[in-house]
Amino acid sequence: MGNIDIKAHWSDIKRHFNSAFKQHLHVVFASVDENNNPVATPIGTLFFNKDQTGFYFEKFATKLPAGKAHSSTICILAVNSNKFMWIKALFRGYFSKYPGLKLYGQLGERREATADELQRLKRRMKTTKGLQGHTYLWGDMYHIREILFNHVEEINLGKMTQKL
Repeated sequence: MGNIDIKAHWSDIKRHFNSAFKQHLHVVFASVDENNNPVATPIGTLFFNKDQTGFYFEKFATKLPAGKAHSSTICILAVNSNKFMWIKALFRGYFSKYPGLKLYGQLGERREATADELQRLKRRMKTTKGLQGHTYLWGDMYHIREILFNHVEEINLGKMTQKL
């Protein structure tokens, strides 16, 4: 498995996560609770900044902050499930780009979202604005939790990913 320099490839990493988000409408956060039990949480409001940081709107993800008292380390998984990319890789016998990435980081403190952060959320959710469920899910999101990313790891699929 190769080693991806998070700073040098931050734009590519963000592009991969944004592509996976467009397909699935969420990414999966992994953490551990106070009993060291694994906790997987789907998050649809992850945003990246320019400097290996990001944030998510914290409304339904109650297990993540509860686990933060025990460990603030998280891992976020994003898999590119584009069928054409997978079919091409299966015909060729290898992937030309990573099918999945795991991004590791540290949860920061919870705080009120800035006007810019709220605007980013509004832009992402604009296509559902007139729907009743939109208000239920995103109508009162005002708090974020920051994340400092420190390491990225590609998904290893043996010979299919060894050329990357």
